[in-house]
Amino acid sequence: MAPLKRKAGGDAGADPKKARQGNITSFFGAPKPSPTAGSASKAGAEPPAIKFDKAKWVATLTPEQRKLLQLEIDTLHESWLSLLKEELVTKEFLELKKFLDRETVAGKKWFPPKEDVYSWSRHTPFNTVKIVILGQDPYHNLNQAHGLAFSVRPPTPAPPSLKNMYTCLKTDYPLFTPPLNKAGLLTPWAERGVLMLNTCLTVRAHEANSHSNRGWERFTQRVIDLVAARRAKGVVFLAWGTPAGKRVVKVDGKRHLVLKSVHPSPLSASRGFFTCGHFKKANEWLAERYGSDGRVDWALVEGASVFEEEDEGKEEEGGGVVEGEVEVEGEEEKKKKGSDEVEAAVVKASVVTGNVAAAAAVAVDGKEKETALEKKEAAKEAVEGDENAAPEVA
Repeated sequence: MAPLKRKAGGDAGADPKKARQGNITSFFGAPKPSPTAGSASKAGAEPPAIKFDKAKWVATLTPEQRKLLQLEIDTLHESWLSLLKEELVTKEFLELKKFLDRETVAGKKWFPPKEDVYSWSRHTPFNTVKIVILGQDPYHNLNQAHGLAFSVRPPTPAPPSLKNMYTCLKTDYPLFTPPLNKAGLLTPWAERGVLMLNTCLTVRAHEANSHSNRGWERFTQRVIDLVAARRAKGVVFLAWGTPAGKRVVKVDGKRHLVLKSVHPSPLSASRGFFTCGHFKKANEWLAERYGSDGRVDWALVEGASVFEEEDEGKEEEGGGVVEGEVEVEGEEEKKKKGSDEVEAAVVKASVVTGNVAAAAAVAVDGKEKETALEKKEAAKEAVEGDENAAPEVA
């Protein structure tokens, strides 16, 4: 198991040596400050709330509650625990914990690993949240889910939905480069203030939606409501797909920015996700609220930034970037390249046959077949789908 970057029981930057031995908290080390632009420690982050006395709260629990809530006590970051403590002792949540215990006793494996269920809270403490990305069900196969929506640990390659998110990002920020080896680890985003929250936080192995309607929906809705109510200066909510859209209907659109689109799943992404512009729109709104340091750098390659070209362009005299210019130029280049390929094929065939008109027909027909084959391959990938992505509801 890879070491986690945030310690549940303590403020950011706490000494990892103070972690209690003999339980799950001993796995967590102190968080590392992010050196990248748009880190959550800069503009957009609020001062931590008054320190929460966790020991005093734990002392108020009954023995049964303490046993059922040991995972939350050990692994839920204190900035979130202090706000969610009343929800944890509700009948509904305690019944959820009993259900998970029954699953374990029955020998039913579930994901993510226990220590990762609340990793979102440790990578993105409450006072650092700038953007909320809402997911649905955790990935349900080995070495996939680790507590952050859409994210997977190496060596698992990025699933189709995440690859489509990379495509959208590339449109918004041409400097964006997907991680090496087709990786899909999104912890850098989390540490810059992007809360990636699934609707359900657990799932039975190889059985999608198997832990739905057991209590997670109420709990994660409480997380969303707390962000909307307590992050008074405003955050951005990215709601992709109809289910996610229903979860933000009560969010104050004057205080926060709510962006909705179809889900990035291959089943729906072609209906507007690739051109939704959400990654850039989110940063433009954050920059207006908090200044340029309040933005989130979406780069996932160490040492890279999506802002370099954009910021340099603003510094040049009259160097305003026309929105969509890069994208349009790319399309023109593709058309020209395709035309050049056909022309080259005509010349080659005419030399062999001596008939220019016939050669041109053959070349064009060959290009059309090649395009059809590409479309067929793309359709095949879409049908395979994303293991945790629900189809878009009309």
